Amino acid sequence: MSRIGRAPVFLDKSVQVTITPENEVIVKGAKFTQNIKLQSVITAKVEDGKVIITRSNDEPKSRAFHGLYRSLIQNAVTGVTTGWSKELELNGVGYRASVAGKTLELNLGYSHPIKFPIPTDIEIKVDKQTKLSVKGPSRELVGQVAATIRGFREPEPYLGKGVKYVGEHIRKKAGKSAK
Repeated sequence: MSRIGRAPVFLDKSVQVTITPENEVIVKGAKFTQNIKLQSVITAKVEDGKVIITRSNDEPKSRAFHGLYRSLIQNAVTGVTTGWSKELELNGVGYRASVAGKTLELNLGYSHPIKFPIPTDIEIKVDKQTKLSVKGPSRELVGQVAATIRGFREPEPYLGKGVKYVGEHIRKKAGKSAK
């Protein structure tokens, strides 16, 4: 039995979980709602303030789905209660960011500023022009938006300039050595 799939998902008082006949789990919080469509071999039920995931057979694919959907439901519950966040920092001379409406504008050393439209349900805050904070209820979407922003100018290994996650360590290479 899957160790992750066997563990129940405990619900907060502010979270409502409903399971539709189409095998879809709807997690509803104070501000956000998330839907998770389950495979036919996985079933979910809500009892005593927790969600219990079960599988219909013991095939390897079903066992993998068992742990996956338990984690997805746990991530949705965490997302609608506290939310997910990723922090990025800009390293480089003249590198800066600003938010104007629903657009993030990045100056990353190119000849033009990069304008990135902020997706719905995602909130981006800029601190001191060189620190970004990406927040939202969906762990997948927050991670994807942060990775897209990082991809505009990945940190290079010689000077470490670029967009990196806070706490990310860049392995620097040695430059040319004079003989």
